[in-house]
Parts: sequence; C-alpha cells; structure tokens
Amino acid sequence: MIQRKEFDQNLEELRQLLGQMGEHVEQGLAGAIEALRTMDSQKAKQIVERDIELNQMEEQVMEIGSRLIVTQQPVAKDLRRIIVAFRISSDLERMGDLAVDIAKVTMRLEGQKLIKPLIDIPKMSDLVILMLRESLQSYLDENTDLAYKMAKDDDEVDHLYSQMIQELYTFMIENPDSLQQAMLLTLVGRYIERIADHATNIGESAVYLVTGHRPDLNQ
Repeated sequence: MIQRKEFDQNLEELRQLLGQMGEHVEQGLAGAIEALRTMDSQKAKQIVERDIELNQMEEQVMEIGSRLIVTQQPVAKDLRRIIVAFRISSDLERMGDLAVDIAKVTMRLEGQKLIKPLIDIPKMSDLVILMLRESLQSYLDENTDLAYKMAKDDDEVDHLYSQMIQELYTFMIENPDSLQQAMLLTLVGRYIERIADHATNIGESAVYLVTGHRPDLNQ
C-alpha cells in the first residue's frame, strides 16, 4: 500500500484537477455566450476544438482515483472523496459539452444577424457561472451552507428561462421568418438551464462528502 502522505498528495491532485476543469468550463461557457452575442463563428469553433482538453482532465481524474481505490482500498470519508471526484468530474465534463453545444449554435447561425439583442441568455449565463464557482468552492472548502445557498440560484435560472421562452414564442408568432433562429436560441436557454442542474449536482456531491448523505438540491 502507498503511504498516507502520498495518498493525500493524490487526493490534492484530484482537487486541483477539478478546479482546473471548473475554470475550463467557466471560460468555455463565457466564451460561447460572447461568441453568440457577437456572432463570432471563429471564436465558437475554438471553443469546440478545446473540448478535448476537458475530456483529458476527466480521464486523469478517473485514472488517479481508480489507482487509489485499487492500491489503497480506502474506506469511509477517504472513499467518499474519490467517489465525489468521479461524480464532479463527470458533471464538469457534461457542462463542457453543453457549452460546446452553445458554440455549435453560433456556428449554425454563421452569416446571420441576431433577430433581437440577447438579454436573458447572458443573465442566465452569468448566474450559472456564479453557481459553478460556488458549487466547486463548497466542495473545496467542504462548506455545505454554500452548497445550499448556491442551489437557490437555480430557481432564478429557471425563471429567466421561462421568461425567455415566452418572449421568443411571441416573437416567432409576430415574425414567422425568425422561426429557425428563435428555436435555436431556445435551445441555448435549455443548455444553460441544464448546466445549472449540473452545478447543483456538484453541490449535492459536496454535501455528500461532508455528511455521507446526498440531498436533492433541485427541489
């Protein structure tokens, strides 16, 4: 068996990798929204191409965690730390995929002008980025209060999404030629909403790490 010091070093490496993944997701989402706002298909393409970096970091998390389980046979909270790292890396990887999906919308709209200025979508994105930061911080600090606080922001994301859908549907009725782009923008809103759900999943994992019980923060 490896020594405790080396085990702790590996756990810290997992934490650092998850932090790096979080930064990657944040940059990807912010970049995808900016690319959409400015209709910059080249910027959107760069975000798509960078997705492989996030996948590689997830593979590193899985490799380190699996090695620790095999060599150390951890129990109790040590095992939870590894399980939580697996779950969080999976959520972050999916969040990255959704940011890529947003970038692909911009690529599909190449050559077009936005049918209306983006208002709710950037608001949703900013709120989700805050949720991502707080959910990861709740994990890193083992702060369950922050996890519950973060989850409340999901309600505001849902509200903004519903508001955006209503406005776009009204716009489509009044401007039938805008149907295709409006439908794509509703997809962007849906992608952001799903990213928020993954952020709450990370918060749930943080609570599980501390308490051994996984709550439902999406209620």
